[in-house]
Amino acid sequence: MADARAIFTDNSHVKDPDQAEPAAIAIRRRRATIPDGLAFPDDQRASMLELDGVEHTRVRSPLVQALYARIAAFESHCIRIVEDALNRIEGRAEFDLMKELAEPVPVSCIGAILGVPPETLATFRQWLDDIVQTFNPNRTPENVAALVAASNGLAHYIRGRFADAKLNPPDDLFGDMARAQAAGAELSDTEITYNIRGLLIAGNVTTTDLIGNTARLLLTYPEQLHILRTAPSLWPNAVDEALRYEAPVDFTWRIATHAENLSGCPVHAGSALNVFIRSANRDEAAFPEAHRFDVTRPRASRHLSFGGGAHICPGAPLARMEAKHLLSRLFDRFPRLRLSDPSVSPHWRKLPGFRGLESLVVRID
Repeated sequence: MADARAIFTDNSHVKDPDQAEPAAIAIRRRRATIPDGLAFPDDQRASMLELDGVEHTRVRSPLVQALYARIAAFESHCIRIVEDALNRIEGRAEFDLMKELAEPVPVSCIGAILGVPPETLATFRQWLDDIVQTFNPNRTPENVAALVAASNGLAHYIRGRFADAKLNPPDDLFGDMARAQAAGAELSDTEITYNIRGLLIAGNVTTTDLIGNTARLLLTYPEQLHILRTAPSLWPNAVDEALRYEAPVDFTWRIATHAENLSGCPVHAGSALNVFIRSANRDEAAFPEAHRFDVTRPRASRHLSFGGGAHICPGAPLARMEAKHLLSRLFDRFPRLRLSDPSVSPHWRKLPGFRGLESLVVRID
C-alpha cells in the first residue's frame, strides 16, 4: 500500500504512453490499438487521463470543478432515479441485478447530469455497453465493429450537444463547460468533448461494477448486511469497504521519468510502474485482517480503488453516492432479497483489468 500510494502521489511520474520505454509493450500499444473507422481517431491525445503536469491541470481543473458542482447538487435527483429503478422491479420474483439496476442507474445518473433526454437514454446506454470493448485487447471483429459504431455515435452526439450549448448554454454539464470556455478557460472544443466522453465511459463501467460487487458481498456475508440494518449510518463506510475488498479496477500505471530506487528496486527512466490496486488494498500493514469483508472497518476509505494523486478518479463522489442510495434502498425495500442460487460461482465479466459481474441473479420472494 505504501509503495502504491507513493507512486500515485509522486508527480514526477507520468501517464503519457509515449514516454514509456519500448519494452513497456502493454502501455505503448494503447496508441497502436485504435481501431480503423473511428471518426475522430486523434482525439485520444486530448485525454486528461494521459496528460501530465501543467497540461493535465489546464484540461482537468475546469471540467472537474464543474462536475463536482453538479454532483453536489445531484443527490435528490439521484434518489429519484434509484426509486424509479426499484419501482420497475416491484413484484418481480427473480431478476438480474446487473441488468436491471447496476447497469441502468449509473447511465441514468450521468445522463441527467449531461441533460440527455429520457428518450435518448436507451441509445446512450447501448453506446456505452459497446464502447467497453475499448478496454479489451482480445476484441473479435464483431466487437470492433460495435465499438467503432458506438464510438462514432457517441462522439457525434457529444460534439453536437456541445456545439448547441455554445450557442445557448443549457442547465447541465455541457452548458457549464460552454460557459467556462466563454469565460476564458483555455480548453478547445476537442478537449472538452473528448474528456466528457472519457468520464462517461470510465465512470459507467466502474460504477456498475461497484454496485454489483457490493450487492454480491452483502448477500454472501449476511451478518454484514445485518449490521447495516441496525446501523444504517455505516452505509458510506460499507461502500468504501466493498471498494477496498473487491475493487472494480485491478491495476493502473505510471511511467518513471528519471532513475530512482523504489523500496530497494532500481527503476530507470521510461520504466512502467504497474500498480496492482487489488494487492495494495489487501495489504495487512494498512488493513489488519485484510482478507475479511467488514463494513465497520476503521478508515476503509483509505483504499486506492480510485487511484490517487493528480489523476485520482474525478467521478468518485458520484459513484459513492449512487452505490449508497441504490443499495441501501434496495435492501430496505426488499428485506428478503437473496441470491437465486448461492451454490453458483460468480459470473465475472471477461474484461482484462476490470473486476465486475456479468450477471447477478437474485430473488425477492
